[in-house]
Amino acid sequence: MLDHIRPGLRRLVVRCGLVLVMALGVLTAPFLAASQPSQRVYRVGHLAAGGRTPDGAPPRALREGLRDLGYLEGKMERLPDLAAELVRLKVDVLVAQGGLAVGAARQTTSTIPIVIGLAAGDAVAMRWIESLARPGGNVTGLSDESVQLSAKRMELLKEAVPKAARIAVLWNANDQGMTLRYQEIEKAAQILRVEVQALGVREPDDFDVAFSTMTRRRPDAMFLVADALTMLNRKRVIEFAATHRIPAMYEASFIVRDGGLMSYGSSPEDSFRRAALYIDRIFKGAKPADLPAEQPTRYYLAVNLKTAATLGLTIPPSLRVRADDVIE
Repeated sequence: MLDHIRPGLRRLVVRCGLVLVMALGVLTAPFLAASQPSQRVYRVGHLAAGGRTPDGAPPRALREGLRDLGYLEGKMERLPDLAAELVRLKVDVLVAQGGLAVGAARQTTSTIPIVIGLAAGDAVAMRWIESLARPGGNVTGLSDESVQLSAKRMELLKEAVPKAARIAVLWNANDQGMTLRYQEIEKAAQILRVEVQALGVREPDDFDVAFSTMTRRRPDAMFLVADALTMLNRKRVIEFAATHRIPAMYEASFIVRDGGLMSYGSSPEDSFRRAALYIDRIFKGAKPADLPAEQPTRYYLAVNLKTAATLGLTIPPSLRVRADDVIE
């Protein structure tokens, strides 16, 4: 089906001060519209900055969501030249995962429909779309509620650590979407009357600088803003927090399962299933400009009681009872 495409593994090179190499999922997945007599073959491109999936395929929830809607997955190939190659191949839809991927996709094409497969920032504030109700261009999909989320995460962290007066915030300062999220954290901190220790990072070596800063001037708690760069270095952050007994808030529950203290965020699985619905509607003739973008409708609180114990921290019962995922 795709015999003319030479298989191969490629990496996405993103310039973040120095050259930062990130594993990427730029994949083409043919899907057969099983319910259609013509058996048309669609090709879905998946572009993601960050860690590749274990099997090198697009996220499982996205594939399963399409299967649930009647699309049968075919053979997948790795494609060279990333987004430009996807455009050359004339994929029907390009699914972008993460802010850097959305930006790369938009710079590459203004005609191929782009679906944001995972809330990667405030799509309106980033000017990826004109508004949630009327996206306007060739981009639609999932958008963050950066203001509400930042405030809520800070409130939950302060509830877990009531005496926290200084909170360190680690974020990718080269990612505009994450910088906007950091700015909302700053605003929330002012309301909560806590000091923010700003630790912007742009490349892996910057984490050592941030750790040194926190060692010299220890914060009472820490907040890690999630993007490809920070996720690739999350284990270092978790280990530093454990060694220095610093309670930390994260944005994804899998980090809590890896040993982080707590997280509050949407479900990637839910988001990709929503993305599958967008793809389905585009396949059936809808235009991205006319498909309202969505914000996640549910957020999940995860708490790791084992990590809390090693930190000498007692999670308040009021917080534990509200947690969707409690790791003991």
